Amino acid sequence: MRTERLLTVVLMLGLLSGCKDVMFQGSQQIPNNIWEQRSNISFNVEVKDTMSSYDFYIDLRNEASYEFANIFMFVNTTFPSGKTAKDTVECILADKTGRWLGNGLGDIKDNHILFKENIRFPNAGTYSFEFEQGMRDEKLNGIMDVGISIEKHNTK
Repeated sequence: MRTERLLTVVLMLGLLSGCKDVMFQGSQQIPNNIWEQRSNISFNVEVKDTMSSYDFYIDLRNEASYEFANIFMFVNTTFPSGKTAKDTVECILADKTGRWLGNGLGDIKDNHILFKENIRFPNAGTYSFEFEQGMRDEKLNGIMDVGISIEKHNTK
């Protein structure tokens, strides 16, 4: 009985601390945990609210076998109008001592990395976000998932 109460309290705390106003969240698994340069990851996001501000996160899951402390990516955005934009992003996955920065147990780390903060979408419609790995190696071993999370900006 005591264990059940403790488990209930832990679950409730997890649910309460995880409450965010998420507009979109998506993730794609990388086949065989090897992200090849020519294998782009795409997400289509339907935007209706152009008045609110949002924070845009890149979500990466990597194995401890990933051999770099960072990853460079190109983020290609296609707006509803057809206009495009390209950003180069460096995501830091480990500190200078080699300690992984993400959350997780064992050899798998989840990273929730802020990409753009307090942005507004200029138009309603479908936005396409495409990610391509921009490292010098054609194949990156140890990248398990790539995703995005678009959350309402917290003004507190």
